[in-house]
Amino acid sequence: MYDWANSAFATTVMAGFFPIFFKQYWSHGVDVNVSTAQLGFANSIAGLVVALMAPILGAIADKGSYRKKFLICFTYLGVLMTASLFLVQKGQWAGAIFIYAAGIIGFSGSVIFYDALLPAVSDESDVDYISSLGYAMGYLGGGILFLFNVLMTLMPQRFGLSDAGQAVRISFLSVALWWGLFSIVAFIWVPEERNEGSASGIGRAVRNGFSEFMGTLRKIRHRKTLFLFLFAYWCYIDGVDTVVRMAVDYGLSIGFESNDLIVALLMVQFIGFPAALGFGKLGQRWDVKKAIFLAIGVYCLVTIWAMMMTHKHEFYMLAGVIGFVQGGIQALSRSFYSRLIPTDRAAEFYGFYNMLGKFAVIIGPALMGAVGLIVKRMMMPPAPTPDQIQTIGELASRMSIASILLLFIAGAVMLYFVDEEKGKEEIRFFK
Repeated sequence: MYDWANSAFATTVMAGFFPIFFKQYWSHGVDVNVSTAQLGFANSIAGLVVALMAPILGAIADKGSYRKKFLICFTYLGVLMTASLFLVQKGQWAGAIFIYAAGIIGFSGSVIFYDALLPAVSDESDVDYISSLGYAMGYLGGGILFLFNVLMTLMPQRFGLSDAGQAVRISFLSVALWWGLFSIVAFIWVPEERNEGSASGIGRAVRNGFSEFMGTLRKIRHRKTLFLFLFAYWCYIDGVDTVVRMAVDYGLSIGFESNDLIVALLMVQFIGFPAALGFGKLGQRWDVKKAIFLAIGVYCLVTIWAMMMTHKHEFYMLAGVIGFVQGGIQALSRSFYSRLIPTDRAAEFYGFYNMLGKFAVIIGPALMGAVGLIVKRMMMPPAPTPDQIQTIGELASRMSIASILLLFIAGAVMLYFVDEEKGKEEIRFFK
């Protein structure tokens, strides 16, 4: 149910309305490549903040059994920031970026401690399916609210609203309400196992957690399997998260209409629900690592296709393909990692896991933004015509998405060398 709750932010805000509203309302009149760079850098800065604090807070949460407390704190930071987007006025791009980045910190920070609860509600026989079920519920819950919000923007008068702009701002409030209310289910009913010798008091938890983190950091460099998987994950999840956060912005930059992009996102949500469940079963009955390879291969093809597409029906087709694999690669990566770590220190190790995921997000959007700006500046003549500006701007956007392909390839190569059985044997070195 926490996936059901927080996916409203990932879908309506992060992937859907914020990129469109930022480009057309808060950054009205700004060059499309500049606004893409602004959005990419905002994602990167927020990712850096989460990445730096994730493993240390995870270790503190483990030592003091504070996983749920940290989960609640980060959740309501994200809820408050999402609601605050309603107050940002037209042209105030800096304020929008700041609040959005703070919302991402709340969203991403909460996921560290949510992931750490996975071993408490599953074992090796069903962890792939339960992880996938969480993502599937996220696609369904996020999709239902997103559909409602899309209808508000398409038919604002029927909802008593003046225009689509007001509908989008109301949508931010609806996300905050949805996220805040449905999270309570997880806060109340999901158990948190108390570790033996848990610190009594936040002061001791901080000291012991930091000491534990430093010890783990020294050890993790010598555990080849875990290190390889984390590095592989760092690479390929970069591409996945960049697609999630930048796809709508990319579509706008190459000339597609915002309504077409929103419909495509809805397709991803409702295809993703059964597809994530299917990937969970695939991981149980076939092989988790092979299933992740399959998803990476699909993403490589999607990236090449996206670089060359020219018609909006292609964007719909790409959305459908992504819907089949997006939840699967996320869920199976999370459950595969759970096999390689000690369960009594799950928050700390998921802190490392999310740290690398967020460091990847630092690279991906920034890479897209930087490549787009560099290509445009290199190719733009001194006195360009309007047609040249449009043509070169579109080419720069296509080159920016092409850069993501390198990350999927690097991730697949590193994942090939990960040996699950050897990784399980290495767990004893962390005891």
